[in-house]
Amino acid sequence: MTVARLRQPGLLLGEWMCLGALADERSHGFAIAKRLAPEGDLGRVWSLSRPLTYRALDTLVVQGMVRAVASARGQSGPNRVVLGLTAKGRRSLDAWLREPVTHLRDIRSELLVKLVLCERLGIETRALIAAELAIFEPLHARLVERLQQERIDGAGDQAIDPVSIWRRENSGAAIRFLHSLQEDK
Repeated sequence: MTVARLRQPGLLLGEWMCLGALADERSHGFAIAKRLAPEGDLGRVWSLSRPLTYRALDTLVVQGMVRAVASARGQSGPNRVVLGLTAKGRRSLDAWLREPVTHLRDIRSELLVKLVLCERLGIETRALIAAELAIFEPLHARLVERLQQERIDGAGDQAIDPVSIWRRENSGAAIRFLHSLQEDK
């Protein structure tokens, strides 16, 4: 996976997840790392190792999106720095959560993270889901049409491109997923 695909203005997906984890409660790095571990409530969607979590938090502090708000006694070591969102961090997170993804490959990662964070934070997702459908329904239609045309033009002379089939099937699955979300609202 290319890191650039998961970037939004200046942040990586793991950094957005750290912002989201801090949006529902102030916390220290170790607790956030547990949430982002594969068995954590957020890590079940997209996990991040402890070192990468701490790196993400450091980046957020440098960018002025997170700040130290308190100190908590550590269980077996030094006190832990409790972090909280700044106003800039909250505004950035809120804007990012409402922004649709535009690439099919980002539905499994970025969109799913956004949906889980929105659910945890009580943010309505109907507009986001509608925006995603507006992007992916026309894409799916074009992919279906293209494959049909390849079958007609090829008339069995050569195999259909497996990447095109994969994209058609995944775009169809994405649309069914988004419609399921709409029905559950």
